[in-house]
Amino acid sequence: MSADVAAKPDTVTFTIDGTEVEVPKGTLVIRAAEMIGLEIPRFCDHPLLDPVAACRACLVEVPDAGNGRPMKPQPACALAAMPGMRVETGESNETVAKHQRGMLEFLLINHPLDCPICDKGGECPLQNQTMSHGPGESRYEGAKRTYAKPIRISAEILLDRDRCVLCQRCTRFSNQISGDDFISLAERGAMSQVSGYEEQPYFSYFAGNIVQICPVGALTSADYRFQSRPFDLVSTTTSCENCAAGCELRVDHRHYSVRRRLAGDDPAVNEEWNCDKGRFGYRSAQDGRRLTSPLVRRDGELVPAGWHEAIDAAAAGLRAAGAVGVLPGGRLTLENAYGWSRFARAVLDTDDIDFRARPVSDEETSFLMAHVAGRSFDESVHYADLESAGRVVLVALEPEDECPIVFLRLRKAWRKRGLEVVALAPFSSRGSRRTGARLWATAPGQEAARLAELAREGGIDERTIILVGERAATSPGALSEVVAQARAHGARFAWIPRRAGELAALEAGALPGLLPGGRTSADPSARVDVAAAWGVPSLPAGGGRDVTRIIGAALDGQLKALVTGGIQAADTADPAAFARALDAADFVLSLEQRPSDVTEHADVVLPVALLEEQAGTLLDWEHRPRPVALINAANRAPMTDVRVLAALADALGSDLGVRGPARAGEDLAELGPWSGARAGFEPRSAGPAPEGEGMLLAGWRLLMDDSAALDGADFARAAAAPPTIALAPADAEALGLAPGARASLHGPAGSLSLPVRVEADMVPGVVWAPLNSAGPLAAVLGVRPGSRVRVEAARVAPPPQTVDQGGAA
Repeated sequence: MSADVAAKPDTVTFTIDGTEVEVPKGTLVIRAAEMIGLEIPRFCDHPLLDPVAACRACLVEVPDAGNGRPMKPQPACALAAMPGMRVETGESNETVAKHQRGMLEFLLINHPLDCPICDKGGECPLQNQTMSHGPGESRYEGAKRTYAKPIRISAEILLDRDRCVLCQRCTRFSNQISGDDFISLAERGAMSQVSGYEEQPYFSYFAGNIVQICPVGALTSADYRFQSRPFDLVSTTTSCENCAAGCELRVDHRHYSVRRRLAGDDPAVNEEWNCDKGRFGYRSAQDGRRLTSPLVRRDGELVPAGWHEAIDAAAAGLRAAGAVGVLPGGRLTLENAYGWSRFARAVLDTDDIDFRARPVSDEETSFLMAHVAGRSFDESVHYADLESAGRVVLVALEPEDECPIVFLRLRKAWRKRGLEVVALAPFSSRGSRRTGARLWATAPGQEAARLAELAREGGIDERTIILVGERAATSPGALSEVVAQARAHGARFAWIPRRAGELAALEAGALPGLLPGGRTSADPSARVDVAAAWGVPSLPAGGGRDVTRIIGAALDGQLKALVTGGIQAADTADPAAFARALDAADFVLSLEQRPSDVTEHADVVLPVALLEEQAGTLLDWEHRPRPVALINAANRAPMTDVRVLAALADALGSDLGVRGPARAGEDLAELGPWSGARAGFEPRSAGPAPEGEGMLLAGWRLLMDDSAALDGADFARAAAAPPTIALAPADAEALGLAPGARASLHGPAGSLSLPVRVEADMVPGVVWAPLNSAGPLAAVLGVRPGSRVRVEAARVAPPPQTVDQGGAA
């Protein structure tokens, strides 16, 4: 038999209510019933959770277990189909139907009559199944049991205990899916209830999921509680913009305003889960700071202006400046990024364009052009590959913070089949421990050497997948070593950026030396190909500056103008230098959604549409297209980036060629991927550890931090663990720092003081700190990870913290 032909899975044949069903071996009866359209009531059952058979609502009769013998009534959610088995549900067996009515009546004895005010009212499984399978009226005449309500599981999650039916979906999700085992059943018998731990608050990046899967409205979010009725909402399926995971979302909106976001159902990507940043990170558009009209600087002050006046002022400033640097940022859809790329090359005639508002390197630029840009979805690593891999190696990547759905997939594969995960990191983070990861202790900047050592010890083979994060750009030789080891051992690798729009910007050509579809500016045939498609005589022949050099050129006066797209100074490698570059430029044009630190320096500010106000496409880390749906179609919505750039091009006497996201997408599709030669990769050597006194600084951005995307999401931010500094035991002892005491980090620009936690396996001589949880670290200290900082006990130490952040999770 050909190896390309998959073997047919083992199947079993049995009957449900007289209907013969053939299903894969191991299929639960409740799933088989769903396949033929039979509804069996259930509360504890969830297809992604292990069976627990707690609610007993799904009991069925089994007159024949397949061996000629009957079984006592069995829960369909925990009963695997067997050959020859005969099952009867409430559709054909009155005894089963009577049991279902009795179970629902039992659950309703103490259930409060909260339906008119309950957030779940109108979409409640208990309501629905009572109407379809339950009794017509209650026979109970006693007093219902009551509890004080609600109680706070966390700052974000509220629990009404009297509504709870003890299905244990929430506790099982926390234990099995996310690994945040901070809630459990307490007490016994009739007093059983979901409870948190007194000494350990419920801290999870995935807490919103337990609200969504609660079948009775016992768990609600403080963010949405009493905000709207489900039947007053319009639901739209779209994609999340908060990281490169590509989660499907269900956005519920009313009167052009988003009321809540839920995880969509996409088995190939996020299954039925999402993180709290994606779920609650939409409030920033509702905080009253939204830019809705252009701003023009007059007499040193930014004042509102009409679109015609602002566009003319922007065109005049760009025309006078001549040499322009373009920094579109990593928040863009594929269509908008394509508009920026075409605007830079065909209108401004510059290759000085870079979407990366973060620390970068020549090594990363070469790596992206050679090994990431132009790669199709079929050529890429996928979520499913993570579940079937023999080993996954994490290089400069903390999945739970930087791509949460990757973390959930790794945990799932580890739980289900023992996937080996190896983390090249300075210590075992909380996320690493919950994926069973083996720490390959690595000081910042030494990823290349440690990856080579891992390979020499047999840690990389043909079934290995290497996941490398954007932080590898600041570790000399790391990306080169990833490529070298993958080639040497037949392993596969994938690059996972932190921002949702970076892959799309890369494919659109918003990088110096790179044109759309993986073409290179240095290739004459590629330039001719794109110039002909765009209707221009020629395009810049490469040699463009990256973000660091664009900032340097603005400081030196070589670039007279900067065009930015919603970036923040704090995200750059040197925030102070970026601020000076904005001041040094003769003209600054900013396309923004809300005021930022760039706005303060801009000469013209043009408001652009939010993601919810336009349709388009994002690319997740797999290179999988993720659709973005138009949700808010109010007339007050500003124009999209593409439309604004088209108007600018007109004012500059040129033609962008596209005037909206739909046409930009069609134009990019017509251009298509490049079939010619791709850019070659230029490997770099690993560098030595930086010399000098002090400790090596390590760090990454936590998922729930001071990100502008979380502005307004006050409950979600309040539920996050407080930021801490991590030290090795020997270092903490040498500094006289006990867990919970405060330590100060000192850099060239200033200092930062935070409580200490001690990590038993931390690399000695390394101190870890969050990059944007107590102010932007690069701006506060004036250094970035990989540099040396001075660490000492803070002069005034408050009482020790009792919350264990557990490795920055």
